[in-house]
This record gives sequence, structure tokens and C-alpha cells, in this order.
Amino acid sequence: MNALAQHRNAIVSVLASVPQIGVVQDRERHAASDAELAALFTYTLPAAGTAHVRGWWLRRSSTVEHGSSTARTVSVHQWTLHGYLAIADAQASELLLDDLVEQFRALVRADPTLGGVCQPGPLAGSDDSTDGVQVMRAEPVDFAGVRCHSVVLQLRTWSYL
Repeated sequence: MNALAQHRNAIVSVLASVPQIGVVQDRERHAASDAELAALFTYTLPAAGTAHVRGWWLRRSSTVEHGSSTARTVSVHQWTLHGYLAIADAQASELLLDDLVEQFRALVRADPTLGGVCQPGPLAGSDDSTDGVQVMRAEPVDFAGVRCHSVVLQLRTWSYL
């Protein structure tokens, strides 16, 4: 398995380890209808909850490769993660999504190598010095015919070639 696939699997594993995070897909999913797409992201809470859209997908949005001062080549992968949670105002669903995001951010902060799969990032001050998970956007959207809270996260991973 190449480094890119290993990084993808590690991100999926860490995200899926957040309790009640929902369905985690390793790529953007497509379906012939909204109902079929919603089914790919439908989750039921363990304690007799109602089935609802609660899911995530990710993509490698860019890779930059360059030489370092030690004559090694580094690949910096930029990952974009998309999360959706069906709006349920009475259950404060927006706050729930914020909490799920913060749990994921804390896991990555505690282990930025994602279980030893990724290399540590460069020292602060370089162009690639962003650490951890960045929240890029949070807003309500229509996803698969369902009104949802949406969040877009970004994360960088490094591998030396």
C-alpha cells in the first residue's frame, strides 16, 4: 500500500474512532438519487436513536512535493474532510457537530502522526507549518435532500520519499 493510501486509511480510522461520529466514507460517494445518497450516510444512535444523516467523506485535495534541507524529498498531502449532520434544532444538533469536530481535532493533536503512519510536519515558520485539523467552513446545506449542518475540515500529512 502506498503512503497516500496509508494516510487516507489512518485519517478514516481516527475519525471513525470518535464516539457517535456517524458513517465515515473513505471517498466522496455518489448515487443515482438523493434517497440512495442519504442511505450511504444514514446513522442510528446506539441507544435506540432515530436514523438520520450523520456522515463524513474525505479527499486528497492536493499534494506538494519538494526537497528539504537534508536532501530528502517530502510529499505534503492536503486533505479535505466533509461532515454532515441532519438538523434537529430541539437536540441542539449544531452544538453536537461542533463537539464531534473538537473530539476529532483533539485526537489528531494528541497524535499528529496518526498512529505512526505519517511523518511529523516541518518546524514552525515554513510554508507547511499548519498543524492539526483546521475548520475551514461551517454552514447549513441541503445534502441528499436533507437539511444538514455541514463542516469542512482540512488536515495536512507528510511523508518523506
